[in-house]
Amino acid sequence: MFRILGRRSSINVRKVLWTAAECGVPFAHEEEWGSERSLQTAEFLALNPNGMVPVLVTEQGALWESNAICRFLARHARRADLLPDEPFGAAEVEKWMDWQAAELNPSWGAAFTALVRQQPRAPGQIQQSVENWNRLMTRLEQHLAQSASFVVGDTFTLADIVLGLSLQRWLLTPMARPSTPALLAYRARLLERPAARAWVDPLVP
Repeated sequence: MFRILGRRSSINVRKVLWTAAECGVPFAHEEEWGSERSLQTAEFLALNPNGMVPVLVTEQGALWESNAICRFLARHARRADLLPDEPFGAAEVEKWMDWQAAELNPSWGAAFTALVRQQPRAPGQIQQSVENWNRLMTRLEQHLAQSASFVVGDTFTLADIVLGLSLQRWLLTPMARPSTPALLAYRARLLERPAARAWVDPLVP
């Protein structure tokens, strides 16, 4: 049985929990890491020297970086619907996963930490972050308005897990947002999935 280490309030931990549930792999979730248990102990740093969650512990060793863990789980479960075996199909999924990590994540930094985490930020930083975040989410809105049910066509993939959680964070952050009917309909489809209902609290940004 796999062990998934990390508090569920972490968006990256939720990626892994949702993926594991979609894959149907047995796992134990150790929620206490990052809350009751420190990530700076020798025990945890031996698993992830970066001192961050999530960590997936397997018989072969420990994995860190949430997107890498999600890819591993899909391949381990032989879920070619979540991550295709065919190279171009896999790249179509992975480009959106990488876009989420490299472009979308950095955009919300100042806005999310100030408006949700209540950490001090300069007003100009917050406003710039809100504008950048809205711009990128509008790009996703336009893509979904022109595509099928999910980010990569008619099939639910790993891209929908990482972007669905990002969408939830955006919608639950108290700030002005543009109208996005395609994104709202997309979110409703995602929340119908049993794995999402089991592991994703729809009220946690």
